[in-house]
Amino acid sequence: MTKQPTISSPALAGRVAIVTGAGSGLGRCTAELLARNGAKVVLADRRLTAAEAVAATIAEAGGEAWPRDVDVAVPEAVADLVAWTQAQLGVPEIIVNCAGFASRVKNIQWLEADEWDATVAVNLTAVYAMVKAVLPPMLKAGRGTIVTISSLAAERPNLLGGAPYGAAKAAVRNLMGYVRNTYRQQGIRAVTILPGEMNTPILDDRPFPPSDELRARMMAPEDVAQLVLLCCTLPARTVIEDVIIAPTVLRDQSPDMEASRTLGQPGQ
Repeated sequence: MTKQPTISSPALAGRVAIVTGAGSGLGRCTAELLARNGAKVVLADRRLTAAEAVAATIAEAGGEAWPRDVDVAVPEAVADLVAWTQAQLGVPEIIVNCAGFASRVKNIQWLEADEWDATVAVNLTAVYAMVKAVLPPMLKAGRGTIVTISSLAAERPNLLGGAPYGAAKAAVRNLMGYVRNTYRQQGIRAVTILPGEMNTPILDDRPFPPSDELRARMMAPEDVAQLVLLCCTLPARTVIEDVIIAPTVLRDQSPDMEASRTLGQPGQ
């Protein structure tokens, strides 16, 4: 029998990573998992106290993390984050765009322009700003992995995610395809992950929050974080381009969608 090689160091030892939306949900799980595998993780979140709590958890487990107060909807703030990371820790070789935002009003009939703009700013423009900022150091280093969390709403848009959310998530998938096809020959890997429904705190804001029993059958953020880790630890010669990850058992979402049909309607 062939003897298996012994792992002498964590898979991401010494690698610098930036995770946006790192204060909760999938961003938190991803940051903690990358840190457990040796990465030096910058935790970007507009809620500094949440990022600091994640950093404390990572430190208790023996990892390294740096919390940063960043509103990714502001391109200048994203550029400053990348510049700070490079100056303090070195070239960020791993980027995980986890920050997300969905409009309260889902039906485009009742959707105001400010909610559309805010949703597109976080889910699409923030990723553009991150890519623009990290490409120069990554290209100079000849390597880099950019993972962006899109959504199954990009392929199956409906009232559950809402008009601007689905549109922005489809657009960011296209943007990542552009980055991959333009820079892959220079060592840049661009990955898009399209998750289905996950058991995260955002479910508490639904018109009909799922029961504990239903949540137990959904995907957990940890499940998707494992996929992110795989994308980052594969040999540099291999890239996972697009991947859908979804719950095995689908729940009936029709009550939520019907409630969203009239949410925001004048006179409601």
